[in-house]
Amino acid sequence: MHQKFENNSLLYLLREEKEMKLKGSIYHQTQVKFAYNSNHIEGSRLTEDQTRYIYETNTIGVDKEPANIDDIVETVNHFQCFDYMLECASDELTEDIIKKFHLILKSNTSDSRKSWFVVGGYKERPNIVGDTPTTPPGKVQSEIQQLINEYHKKNKVTIYDIVEFHYRFEKIHPFQDGNGRVGRLIMFKECLKHDVVPFIIDEKHKMFYYRGLKEFKSERGYLIDTCLSAQDRYKELLNYFEIDYVE
Repeated sequence: MHQKFENNSLLYLLREEKEMKLKGSIYHQTQVKFAYNSNHIEGSRLTEDQTRYIYETNTIGVDKEPANIDDIVETVNHFQCFDYMLECASDELTEDIIKKFHLILKSNTSDSRKSWFVVGGYKERPNIVGDTPTTPPGKVQSEIQQLINEYHKKNKVTIYDIVEFHYRFEKIHPFQDGNGRVGRLIMFKECLKHDVVPFIIDEKHKMFYYRGLKEFKSERGYLIDTCLSAQDRYKELLNYFEIDYVE
């Protein structure tokens, strides 16, 4: 028999299971899958089993090859950032929330020890994604503010609006590093806030995801289809836990 919840039920359930530290739950599975896939897209070499092991035991199991310290730190940071995201999921998206995501994700990494790398703050050096220029550092704050203001003017936010926000956020690329992970956490948060089934981009589909971001301006369908496919996979997980989630 499926569990039926009201008033943004999935967020309520995730928060409840977080407080209970309930093992084997939808919260548990989401933590592991989200941290593994989002970090792996950005180059982490930890396996999903290693990610699960870190989450469940707070230790790291090393097989044949030594694990990269930053990969471990950023995995733990992602767990903490997901918890913070659940705390603020009902709140209106702000610059402070976005910066806090970055602060949590990049704290205590080797990047954070560089004098010019601003943890929890916008980039100070220009960067390029692939072969695509991004917003210059001096214009980042104004463009982020404009993006947020335009987003908040929408009467009813849909998955299409959330995906478009993600594209524009990644195009700005406001941070020196960690933009993809912050952007995907924003999407999950906004799905929970606006009663949209959330989703986790699978690292196996990262090339479709990258193509979708690169070609969004001329062909929106690539990125939207990738996100809708990821949403279908998360719906399967909800179905396994017998959770009805009506958009």
